[in-house]
Amino acid sequence: MRVVVTGAAGPLGRATFAALIHAGHDVVAVHHSAVELEQGLQTHVCDLTDPNATHKLAESVTADGPVDALFHLIGGWRGGKGLAGQTDEDYRFLESRIVTTLRNSTRAFLPALLNAAAPRVAIVSTTGLERCTAGNANYLAAKAAAETWLACVGHALREKQGVAHVERVMALATEADRAANPGKDYSRYSDVTDVAQCLLTLLSHTPTTHEEQ
Repeated sequence: MRVVVTGAAGPLGRATFAALIHAGHDVVAVHHSAVELEQGLQTHVCDLTDPNATHKLAESVTADGPVDALFHLIGGWRGGKGLAGQTDEDYRFLESRIVTTLRNSTRAFLPALLNAAAPRVAIVSTTGLERCTAGNANYLAAKAAAETWLACVGHALREKQGVAHVERVMALATEADRAANPGKDYSRYSDVTDVAQCLLTLLSHTPTTHEEQ
């Protein structure tokens, strides 16, 4: 399958495209700035908060071949200081990264996904939505909006038996994180390689009723 991975230069993005390549899939890596990734990997630089730039990206990618899946791995976090400390600046930052980039990319790649035999779209969200707190209000509002948008994407893909999947985690960690902070408790963190494997399995399993939306 040919998979578009956004946020490809982040820890989860790197783990995900590595897992995909190892499994024999074709990967199109997208990041907001020029960075060195895997040698020979097809990469694109795009500001996904810009709808016009995102549509041009989709046109360029689809001109080179089909798109079977979109793994949208762009995130960010800002929080703390209770409800009164949820600033407009932080909200705009989180909304643009978590919601706007997802909205733009799914709309731009939807025609290509509808041409796929079994389209897949996935995001990573937070278990924090199961226990909302005032200090995380901006962040959780953005994540809830992203999950709702993705459910609507699943509805758009329903006739193709598509999967719109949300992978919830408390937080992400890498081996480097653990090495740099040996005294920190990472027991509730999800390793990026494990999350990457979960995303990889989406390309081969039969969708459930919940996932088909």
